[in-house]
Amino acid sequence: MPDKTVYIRFFAEVNPNTAKALMTMVEQKLKEGATKFVLLISSGGGNTYAGISAYNFMKGIPAQVETHNFGMANSVALVLFCAGAKRLSAPHATFLLHGVQANFPQGAALEEDQLAERLKGLQLDTENIAGIVATTTRKPEADVLKDMRGRTALNPEQAMEYGLVHEIKEPLFEKGAELLSIQ
Repeated sequence: MPDKTVYIRFFAEVNPNTAKALMTMVEQKLKEGATKFVLLISSGGGNTYAGISAYNFMKGIPAQVETHNFGMANSVALVLFCAGAKRLSAPHATFLLHGVQANFPQGAALEEDQLAERLKGLQLDTENIAGIVATTTRKPEADVLKDMRGRTALNPEQAMEYGLVHEIKEPLFEKGAELLSIQ
């Protein structure tokens, strides 16, 4: 069976809608016989739940997955970037590791138990992200947690040393390639 590669440009915030669009697109292309997906990422991040869900989905599909940072893979977009078995970066891209935050609507009032529950959720999200990055880079999770707390920014060469990137490569896809877009 010939290699059928699909390129998906993910130039968007990571949120439930963009994650759903990605998963729906991948499901459709799998039904059409796709054997490899190249996810071209440039995203400042977004929703942790959506990013981890999209990561787990991409890791679990019956196809080869490659990721290519063509601008930025920041925050939870870095988690999505980690879904690639092969991970590439454009020469002038950026990567950012940082902790997880909680957003509260204006005037929100939380009881102690609700606040404790929210804190536990933040801690779990942080541990999950650190675990994904640690598994990807083969770094100790404690080191990744320290880097997240230090808001670590990396250029492509530093990301390669860190273990996030396998290769720095400018061309994103071949002429005539099937290119889909989420923006």
